[in-house]
Amino acid sequence: MLSRRHAAIKKLFSPVLLLLALSFAVSAHASIATYPELPTGYSSIRVFDVQNRYVGRILPTQRYWVSIDRIPLFLRKALVATEDARFYEHGGIDVRGIARALVKDVVKGRLAEGGSTITQQLIKNKFLTGEKSIDRKVKEVQLAMDFEKKYTKDQILEMYFNEIYFGNGAWGIAQAARQYFDKNPEELTEAECSLLAGVPKNPGRYNPLGDLAKVSARRSTVLSRMVAVKMITPQQKRAIEAHPATVIKPGQAQAYLEIVRRQLVERYGAHVVEQGGLDVIAALDVNLQKQAEQTLRDGVKKVNPKLQGALICMDLKTGDILAAVGGVDNAKGGFNRAFAAKRQPGSAIKPLIFAAALDQGYTPASLMNDTPVSYNKGNGQVWRPHNYEKKSFGEMPLRAALAHSNNVITVKLLESVGVNNFVTFAGRMGLSLRSPNDLSLALGTDEVTLDDLVSAYSPLANGGIRTEGRTIVKVFDRNRKSWTDNPTRSAPVLSPATAYVTTEMMKDVLTYGTAKGLKNFSRQRPAAGKTGTTDDYRDAWFVGYTPQLITGVWVGYDKPKPGGRGFTGGVVSAPIWEKFMRVATAGKPAADFARPEGVITVSIDPTTAQLATPECPTTKEEDFIAGTEPTVYCTKHGGEGMPPMHPKEGGQPAQSGQLGAPGQPAPPESAPSQGEPPAQDQPTDDGAGQVEMLR
Repeated sequence: MLSRRHAAIKKLFSPVLLLLALSFAVSAHASIATYPELPTGYSSIRVFDVQNRYVGRILPTQRYWVSIDRIPLFLRKALVATEDARFYEHGGIDVRGIARALVKDVVKGRLAEGGSTITQQLIKNKFLTGEKSIDRKVKEVQLAMDFEKKYTKDQILEMYFNEIYFGNGAWGIAQAARQYFDKNPEELTEAECSLLAGVPKNPGRYNPLGDLAKVSARRSTVLSRMVAVKMITPQQKRAIEAHPATVIKPGQAQAYLEIVRRQLVERYGAHVVEQGGLDVIAALDVNLQKQAEQTLRDGVKKVNPKLQGALICMDLKTGDILAAVGGVDNAKGGFNRAFAAKRQPGSAIKPLIFAAALDQGYTPASLMNDTPVSYNKGNGQVWRPHNYEKKSFGEMPLRAALAHSNNVITVKLLESVGVNNFVTFAGRMGLSLRSPNDLSLALGTDEVTLDDLVSAYSPLANGGIRTEGRTIVKVFDRNRKSWTDNPTRSAPVLSPATAYVTTEMMKDVLTYGTAKGLKNFSRQRPAAGKTGTTDDYRDAWFVGYTPQLITGVWVGYDKPKPGGRGFTGGVVSAPIWEKFMRVATAGKPAADFARPEGVITVSIDPTTAQLATPECPTTKEEDFIAGTEPTVYCTKHGGEGMPPMHPKEGGQPAQSGQLGAPGQPAPPESAPSQGEPPAQDQPTDDGAGQVEMLR
């Protein structure tokens, strides 16, 4: 009973309370403006791609107030003619209009027509809900009549234009003029005004970006009403219809535009977006961006509609981020997983460990054994890294260990390199990692973003040169008529020889390793890369590159959870990478990676990593950083009595077969049985905190 009484009291006094609020507002503020005054001379930030193709605009988010003198007289007349022809005659309510509406309501048997004046519409938008009820209508009428006593007609019209919704997120005439025509209100033409005057009746249907036929019909209705009340002549109506307004279409690549916006804010401050007046040459290729968005969406949804993903493609020479997709929905202003989502990279971290090992004198032919090993974690806990197959494959060269993503060998290799040394090395490559003495880094347990990982791979792909990714190439200030360049920033962080030899090792990932599904692509176009799959199949990665482009793909759930057996970098992410890269590399030369000085090739026996002899049953041409190549002949096959070779100087290749070594190099698939694990990419977790094969 008490709650009903409270409701009745509230219903009785709510109009009174609103009237008191209005009275207070009038007495407290001399100006009717509730937002900052719109600056004059504003124009939006226009964005073009790296080939100077128009992409879209970056608009201010703040609402502004426009005084009545800056609203074109034609627009004011058009709105009054369409919405409330007796606006300047009535005192807030139009009795004739209400009578007409009541007749229609009776005929239709419901509250279909409101007979609302401009003042009533303003009251409804500013103070009331859109509920269609007698009670709400009574409140609306009472407030409208009070409004007419407190404000002039021009003040009411000014408030109306600044409060009404014009569709597509545009509140008020300032946002509407900017969004649809990239103008300030005072710059609007009669054709543009006739479009905007028709919007308030149904912003979703009649906004300038709506269905062309419906929008055009609504514009004609507006002009016809103006003719009927003698605001324009029939000849003027025909002239306006003959020269329709040009509406600015929504921009492309909304997610990339958001990246550019954030970069501008970081560089110039938040005020830059509100000031506008800039032309930005972005680093993106708008066609590749569209391809990236579509390819990622299709590839991810094919696996599971609830999955998310990210893709980044960068030009290795310039650092231009040609495409960047932060999610399958690609929402404007949404969470960009390519730059902000930190996830475990799994085995995608391994190429950096192998590169660090090469820098310390290891070679692709160096033999290591993956027999089980245990590490004391303290407090009586022991960590035992395992391979995916939960078995050992014995001794194998590092080249095969990387291709097959052997966990145990990678952990042992990191132990030899030293965790702190590796963290320093990764930092130089552009990847910040934690630095405790934790060998689990070998399996990618530290979290990184896709952008971080692509950046760290770039020196491997680019001859040891790390090029910072950029999304903005240059900016033109239209007011000052001046350009500001954002030049490519690059620096050597790795020896060209180390980068080349690591890349040659990573090629095998695509031919017989964990991404062997890309074999056909790699045959047609030299490429290298690495898969990554985290424990329990939570994240799937593939980062790969050609001599011109590097692209990274991540797929997973926003709230990390297992994707199920088979949810791996090789199965999920690599196909997305291939589909995108076939388009991205089309028309580019299928050149191989440039071989630098300081790299030599010699013929070895892969079972001993020593120089091949005529008696070796299997030989292989292997690349070495000059000074690390073997000098002793295979002691297993008659090399004991042969004098050692001197290391080659200056990176000139040694002459393979110089001793008459028989046969051709064996392909990796036919390597000795004790060497390579199966080419699978499926890690598991044994449930006891033991990290399995992570790809």
